Amino acid sequence: MRRLKRRHLLIGGTAAAAWTPTMLRADSRYDPGVSDREIKLGNTMPYSGPASAYGVTGKAVAAYWTMVNDQGGINGRKVTFISYDDAYSPPKTVEMVRKLVEEDRVFAIFMLLGTAPNTAARRYLNGKKVPQLFVASGDSKFGDHAQYPWTMGWQPNYVTEGGVYAKHILANHRDGKIGILWQNDDSGKDYTRGFMKALGKDNEKMVVASVSYEISDPTIETHIIQLKSAGATVFVNLATPKAAAQAIRKAAEIGWKPAQYLAVISASIAAVLKPAGLDNSKDIITAAFLKDPTDNEWANAPDFIAWKAWMAKYLPDANPAEYYNVYAYAGAATMHHCLTRCGDLLTRANLMKQAASMRDVTIPLVLPGITLNTSPTDFYPIQSVRLQRFNGESWQQFGAVIRGDD
Repeated sequence: MRRLKRRHLLIGGTAAAAWTPTMLRADSRYDPGVSDREIKLGNTMPYSGPASAYGVTGKAVAAYWTMVNDQGGINGRKVTFISYDDAYSPPKTVEMVRKLVEEDRVFAIFMLLGTAPNTAARRYLNGKKVPQLFVASGDSKFGDHAQYPWTMGWQPNYVTEGGVYAKHILANHRDGKIGILWQNDDSGKDYTRGFMKALGKDNEKMVVASVSYEISDPTIETHIIQLKSAGATVFVNLATPKAAAQAIRKAAEIGWKPAQYLAVISASIAAVLKPAGLDNSKDIITAAFLKDPTDNEWANAPDFIAWKAWMAKYLPDANPAEYYNVYAYAGAATMHHCLTRCGDLLTRANLMKQAASMRDVTIPLVLPGITLNTSPTDFYPIQSVRLQRFNGESWQQFGAVIRGDD
């Protein structure tokens, strides 16, 4: 079993300082995982298995907390981050989460990755009243505040994202024939549901093929042949990284040249587009809510400069073009914000209260015009995106910020 145990860091400079409220230590109260000197956080990640491309995220989260600790911690406390490999296997996730809660005695589960793993752990964590915060999945189920009040998502949900693609297709490919590739699990169904809802009943006939695959499938080549054979001129690729890369490459190999849309979960140039072939990936459209590390537009932005310095110091061997390093940094910065606001009242209930009371919070590396907002009845922190197109080298954004309720 692989265990990553790292201590963490602070976000950079003025942004971090702006989040720090004046706190008094007179009324300190702690739940398990907290002391005068330490805050314990835990998660699981697919460091191995079919979704191992996402393992980069866990390593980057660990590096973030190392930075925080080097800068003095959170209100004087160092963060201990414990991350286990679950190989994207839900039974393994539950086993590791139980260990984190009952043996490691973590304060909260943070940024646990994957729809199926989070779903498997959710009932247990809510039964134990342990925060399951900023889930690394966009499945809309992780905003169910009424039934699961200890679980909260983070990124734009898949229903919203799928709907954005449908509306862009209606505006730009009204006579197109749509082929959809999706993973046969809750995340794939959520994406497809949002896409079809936004497409509307009157336009369902535009979809000439909707093909699912299993995450354990070694290849999806036959699926791509099926979509081409159906006559699709628009390809909506809602796959996870391995399958998404295979799909883009296979489409090029068989001479299929549809307009392509790619799920944001597979928008990594390093993990998906390079393996698929950069030329093969040209003109693909995806949604964005974070600053892409390959986009020169952000070169002089203070938060991007701070992120690059962090990468150089704490992840010197990592790929600076890897999107998941940006994702991890921004997600960890969100948790940092909430823990800081807890002050010395470090109870699990107060942590959830802070997470559910964000008002126009600006987080490093989140796109300009997109802020985080939550309430006791709104567990979807980020609900806006912009569209971007791959030019063969980097992602280039276009259009205005699109709100999920637009």
